[in-house]
Amino acid sequence: AVGWLVKLYAMRLILLAAYDIRLFAIKSYGLVIHEFDPWFNYRATEYLAERGWTEFFHWFDHRSWYPLGRPVGSTIYPGMQITSVAIWNGLNSLGYPISLNDVCCYVPAWFGALATLCLFLVTWEATGSSNAGVIAAFIMAIIPAHIMRSVGGGYDNESVAMTAMLMTFYLWLRSIRAPFNKLFAVLAALAYTYMVAAWGGYIFVINMVGIHAAALVLLGNFNDTLYWSYTIFYVLGTFGATRVPVVGLAPLKSLEQLMPCAVFLGYQILQLCEVQRKRAGALAHSFEAWQIRMRNFGIAAAALAVVVAILFPTGYFGPLSSRVRGLFVKHTRTGNPLVDSVAEHQPANEQAYKTYLHNTYGVAPYGLALACVWARPQARFLALWAAVVFFFANKMMRLILLTGPVCSALSGMALGAVLDWCLFQFFDFDYFTGGEEKEAAAPVSSKKAKAKPSAVKNKKGDGPKDSMAIDDELFNFKPIAATTQALTRPVLKLYNSPPVKSVRKLVAVALLLGFTVGCRKYGLEFWTYSHQLAEQLSSPSIMFHAQLKDGQMITVDDYREAYWWLRDNTPQDARVMAWWDYGYQISGIANRTTIADGNTWNHEHIATLGRCLTAPEKDAHRIVRHLADYVLIWTGGGGDDLAKSPHMARIGNSVFSDICPGDPTCSQFGFYQDGSPTPMMAESLLFKLHSHLYRPGITVDPDRFKEVYRSKYGKVRIYQVLKVSKESKAWVANPANRICDAPGSWYCVGQYPPALHKLISRRKNFAQLEDFNSGGGNTEYQREYMARMNGEIPSSKTDSRKKGEQGSTKKKSSKSQAQDTEEGPKIKRRSKKWAQERPWRNTEETSLMFELIAKNDVKTLSQWLSTNPDAVHIRSEDGRGPVWWAREYQRTQVLDLLKHYKVRTDLADAGGKLPV
Repeated sequence: AVGWLVKLYAMRLILLAAYDIRLFAIKSYGLVIHEFDPWFNYRATEYLAERGWTEFFHWFDHRSWYPLGRPVGSTIYPGMQITSVAIWNGLNSLGYPISLNDVCCYVPAWFGALATLCLFLVTWEATGSSNAGVIAAFIMAIIPAHIMRSVGGGYDNESVAMTAMLMTFYLWLRSIRAPFNKLFAVLAALAYTYMVAAWGGYIFVINMVGIHAAALVLLGNFNDTLYWSYTIFYVLGTFGATRVPVVGLAPLKSLEQLMPCAVFLGYQILQLCEVQRKRAGALAHSFEAWQIRMRNFGIAAAALAVVVAILFPTGYFGPLSSRVRGLFVKHTRTGNPLVDSVAEHQPANEQAYKTYLHNTYGVAPYGLALACVWARPQARFLALWAAVVFFFANKMMRLILLTGPVCSALSGMALGAVLDWCLFQFFDFDYFTGGEEKEAAAPVSSKKAKAKPSAVKNKKGDGPKDSMAIDDELFNFKPIAATTQALTRPVLKLYNSPPVKSVRKLVAVALLLGFTVGCRKYGLEFWTYSHQLAEQLSSPSIMFHAQLKDGQMITVDDYREAYWWLRDNTPQDARVMAWWDYGYQISGIANRTTIADGNTWNHEHIATLGRCLTAPEKDAHRIVRHLADYVLIWTGGGGDDLAKSPHMARIGNSVFSDICPGDPTCSQFGFYQDGSPTPMMAESLLFKLHSHLYRPGITVDPDRFKEVYRSKYGKVRIYQVLKVSKESKAWVANPANRICDAPGSWYCVGQYPPALHKLISRRKNFAQLEDFNSGGGNTEYQREYMARMNGEIPSSKTDSRKKGEQGSTKKKSSKSQAQDTEEGPKIKRRSKKWAQERPWRNTEETSLMFELIAKNDVKTLSQWLSTNPDAVHIRSEDGRGPVWWAREYQRTQVLDLLKHYKVRTDLADAGGKLPV
């Protein structure tokens, strides 16, 4: 009882720590929604709270993805919105007044603590050790891999979905053992349904359970308990999943989800075989039993082949999405420039694991080894979970999020094993031996008495209460078990002898002392590191603290102020064109119509937006005037629109091949090494809007665009589009010009105005490699794109340089010759005085620089520095900058790149230390 009181008190402290570590942003910036996607989630939550379920699930938003609109009701995972509104209503009804905004800000922190509690249950169930569960919960509470998606204000689906995922895993593991296994299977199905409603990552959950169910069969654990658990879970869970509008019948059609379906069908055939075998009176491992299985599986395979042959040509089976397909290809590109433009879709590396897992990265492998050899079926789940998660995290950086829970569980398992073994030497409980030690030491008469209950039949007389008798197991492991027992019995006898027991106690004392010292040292180190990184991860991109040259601390709130300006100074029907990243914030804060946003459901539409921004100013205006009243541009360096512009060109070119003829990577759209734009970049609308009056001689055409807003610190610029087509705007606004799926339906898609029909007709739909059912896919484009992105085909710039080196007779200017050389022009080295006068402040640029160096993303960093070479000199509040971080992470390529851009290494940080 005392031990459990201590554990309960420890869990209370752990849950409080899990909550508190996620509040850095709220304490520093207040109750503010962060980032991009959370603003759509908040807007959708407001819509649900104001209008109710019926209107929410019949919501076609014509203020996004203009002029097409988006059917939000059938494309959203509504679990988090429903949860937040329920909490909001519940708290207010109980007399705790709180705003919906505040609830949404706190939800990630609340669910971060709940996820910690769920992982305690998962680990406890998987290992049978509450000590391992408590240790795992402590790690989970503060591990950065989980914090990265569950900070206060980061109102993202993953913050709720991680709790739903872990609860599903716990209930599934509990359901595969009696008693009450059927009840827990029903609860697992309900938890899974909630997971489906919360996040698209539900596909991982159902596949993980399916893999575990299949593995248990191969390990000889198939029995009635397991059969009913998986059957109930899959049937009810799949039914619940199909009730979520965005999912529909995907669990029965999508290739990504057919494996669990195949396992379900396999279970039904196995159970049929067992029924027939028992009727025939055959043993599970007899030749007759295997004949029954071969016959039934052969018939089932033939029937399945006929069904697939009929359905496959019809396109019934949905293809793998580009994101999922990218997890299985050798290269780091999916073939879709839109997907490839997102940094978190790139593969993770060892340093990323060390950054987000810290000390657990070295401890978890020991837990994995234990999970692999542990005979407990639930423990095997941890081993499978780890293998699947780390395989996919190696392919996609974003999935490091999933490594947090399993790494915590495995670390808890390893450390709990040491702690439990030590305690076992002094207290009477059997954790590792499963009773073998007691059994070996007991007299023969007691062994016989103990063996009797195992033969007790259940009410139906089909076998033992908890599992089938050995003769009813699918695979016969009895000879192996007998051999193992015979070999280990002498060892156990020696192990339990009095002299060895005394030695074990001495070893246990030494281990406990070492365990205490190690936990104090490395645990405190992990605690400190996690809190430091949590504070960095909690810094919102929508606002940040900075320090002026005079030392004054300020809060840069340019982005929200720009959106507020749109809200307060533009008509309610104003349409704002901006790159898709900012669509959610514009619609959520400014409440204005946007062209595209982070849903990225329509590749061709985003490509049209990319064409508008990368086309020459005059050509762009001919399109923009039919779609927008204002154009918003992020400026100010770092991750602004110029840094993203290569992606805009590539995405546009994937649909409009005339943007960069013969060059899928659009290598001619960029900057030379001295920072000057290429001709294609210099003519683009994006460059002119970004550099208007900033660079000498760069201005926008005053007859086409007019600057109407520039933020206080130059982070955002807004231009009014002149000569807007009123006819096109009125045509799109007319409901009669929308295409409805049925008369009077809510599902009515907008159309492009007639003035753009000629442009739209020139688009070539982006058929990806996964579109095998339709026979689509531009094979030549895909092949060249993949080759160029992997550096296998020289870009046109390199080609021209090689031709020049081979003795081209065309006369070039001195500048052109400098630009065409392999090494590029010399970059100016800034003076020490100039570099020392640069302000020290934590900004979006310093955060981005740190992230790129930590991820070793040399390519993106190189693109940034090519547009802004002076970025190598930025420094955070502690006086540290890129060269410090590159040396800490041992990024030799980054160091070479920084040296190329003449970074100074003779400047000290706030502590007086040089970076070398």
